[in-house]
Amino acid sequence: MSSMGDYKLAASLSGHEDDRDLTASRDATVRLWKLVTASPPTFDGTLSSHGTAFVNALAYVQPSSSYPDGLIVSGGKDTIIEVRQPGKAPEENAEGLLLGHAGNVCALDASEDGKTIVSGSWDTSARVWELGKWENSTVLEGHEASVWAVLAYDRETIITGCADKLIRVFHPSGKRIRTINGSSDVVRALCKLNSNHPSGAQFASAGNDAVVRLWTLDGTEVAQLHGHENFIYSLACLPNGDLVSSSEDRTVRVWRGDQCIQTITHPAISVWSVAACKSNGDIVTGASDRIVRVFSRDLERQGEPATIQAFEDSVKASSIPQQALGDGAVNKEQLPGPDFIAQKSGTKEGQVQMIKESNGNVSAYSWSTAANQWLLVGTVVDAAGSSGRKVRYQGKDFDYVFDVDIEDGKPPLKLPFNVSQNPYEAASKFIADNELPVTYLEQVANFIVTNTQGATLGAAAGPQAQAPGSDPWGSESRYRPGEVNAPAPPVATSRPRALPQTQYLSIASAALDKVQKKAEENNQILVNSGAKGLSLNPSDLNVLSALVKQLSLAQATSYAPKPHAALDDGIDLVLRLATAWPVELRLPGLDLLRLLAAASPNLVTRTSSSADDIVDVLASSGVFESAHDRPNNTMLAIRCLANVFMTDEGRLITDGEFDKIVGLMHPFLQSANRNVAVAIATLYINYAVMLERGEKGAEGTQTTIRGLRLLQDLTGLLQRAEDSEVIYRSLVAMGTLLTIGANFRHHVKKEVPDFEAALRAASVKKSAGEPRIKNVLDEIKDEMS
Repeated sequence: MSSMGDYKLAASLSGHEDDRDLTASRDATVRLWKLVTASPPTFDGTLSSHGTAFVNALAYVQPSSSYPDGLIVSGGKDTIIEVRQPGKAPEENAEGLLLGHAGNVCALDASEDGKTIVSGSWDTSARVWELGKWENSTVLEGHEASVWAVLAYDRETIITGCADKLIRVFHPSGKRIRTINGSSDVVRALCKLNSNHPSGAQFASAGNDAVVRLWTLDGTEVAQLHGHENFIYSLACLPNGDLVSSSEDRTVRVWRGDQCIQTITHPAISVWSVAACKSNGDIVTGASDRIVRVFSRDLERQGEPATIQAFEDSVKASSIPQQALGDGAVNKEQLPGPDFIAQKSGTKEGQVQMIKESNGNVSAYSWSTAANQWLLVGTVVDAAGSSGRKVRYQGKDFDYVFDVDIEDGKPPLKLPFNVSQNPYEAASKFIADNELPVTYLEQVANFIVTNTQGATLGAAAGPQAQAPGSDPWGSESRYRPGEVNAPAPPVATSRPRALPQTQYLSIASAALDKVQKKAEENNQILVNSGAKGLSLNPSDLNVLSALVKQLSLAQATSYAPKPHAALDDGIDLVLRLATAWPVELRLPGLDLLRLLAAASPNLVTRTSSSADDIVDVLASSGVFESAHDRPNNTMLAIRCLANVFMTDEGRLITDGEFDKIVGLMHPFLQSANRNVAVAIATLYINYAVMLERGEKGAEGTQTTIRGLRLLQDLTGLLQRAEDSEVIYRSLVAMGTLLTIGANFRHHVKKEVPDFEAALRAASVKKSAGEPRIKNVLDEIKDEMS
């Protein structure tokens, strides 16, 4: 008999071309995997079905005399449920096409006797289908939102989980037996438990509240299993009675009774689904990295040591979006150092501890009870506010927060979205949160897809399409669901061009309350040290408070530049904080200065009326001297120069100080700091827009000289860059310069020898497959051909 222990990787199955797959995927395919060799385990995946839309749900009907190999049931965005024999080729006719749902089919299950199929949909209904009688179905009514989970519990009982936070128990005839209230958020997963489960519970549920709940059929909550840090998407029961769950926190967790006994971290953003093999207890997972993985406790079925080590190494090397670890921003200064994991044990299996490493990075470690040690599971990235591209909404950071007009005369509703989310799930949550008709679902989802496709920078159609100085990741794109002339989602052949970039870009999002608090804390440090000449008096603090209030209002209106007394009164104060305070205390002052640059046309005129303009003021403060080793100070100063482009007055300064500004950037073109590189690329985009606007067609000598100088710098930046945002912005700047004219492109071919090499470097990097980067590379090649 084989020895048994913790689950370890047995095999990785690649074949799907998009994520969210457990033999069914958003690449519109269902794949059938067969074991080819047992030791080491290898599998072959063949297409079982191929459609034209996301496949989001899958079930298997047990073999019978009519169907000896069983049946595969799949459903998705096209609303059609397909029933197919496993051995049939995709081009052969299916056994049945089940029609009736009016929205995405997101949940499927089959009864143990193989006679019934249950489906759940975004159309707020569940349906019961009898095997072979495909034309008719029984509708399970009463749901008030999307039905995310269905469970064919037994011949007399069907259970549904809904986005309205309720669990409902039905008879297959359609009669509702009871409603179970107790979940604090959307219910996404249901699972039947073994009859011998030690808790006495009969089924489990889980969802957006990151809690696994154990229930009896009469609606009694027996236990809550806490451990996951984010949405739970899937549940499965093992032959021995253990329960497994998968989550947005990148983990699969194994539960025995009410205790987590093992945590399996994946090198992916999400683990969408998990299933259990009833014959041997192996676990199969489907994750956002498009890979199906098989894990086994049996040593004979586990992969080769090198295979297991490679998987563990990929977990250690992975980047973890901060939001995957729960709410709240990471304060590096409050995190323990490496000594913590060497000296202290975890309190429970799967506990996550963030550590500030000696190089300044934040690493995440997970406690393994079996190994009795902390295991490195990745590097935490995208800390709140660190990149300048996040938008804060209801205490959380998002890549986008859109305004959605539902009714004339009423304030728009806010639609938050992160690029790691499924647009349809975000749209469904938005509709549920705001109690809107489900008929809006497709339109809202299409709106998200349209406005985030490729994350194009300022993808406005013309000069008036986007307010000057607006944040391209902000809320300028407004949509009215149901409007007759609402834009249809673009197809691949009509994707909006990214080049040339026609709008100046600002980096002007900020958590102003935190900036003000930090400035006040730093001021207290000066007061305590007796530096009365530098510290702020009560009157200064009132000016600071009024300034922050006005900047908050400016942020709400996308920093449309205009004079204001509170902004003008704060200029001298902010300059003191940003340039006169000790370098270690200047960060909040520089943050306020770069926001003022976007909001106030008087900032540059105030500094220009003296001997020095804003560029001279920043340069003389020492912020660009690398000896200070303050990369965040430098990054904010560069953001400030980029934001100066948002006003007419500012563009006069940046035009006149071109040589000085570009010269200041040279020491940082090789910087390994991602945020510094993003800031430089944004600054160069704005210079590219200025040149493209100013002498397009004329191709004056100064334009050519400046354009070539920018291209030289950008090729160096691009060849070194690994971060996708740096690569994308650098390419947009380069591509915009190329649109100046044919004569300029001729000079590029002759005088920028590294140009082609830089493009080749970008095209082979890991991020090259991103649609937005691929599209810009294609557009640049078109310009140069």
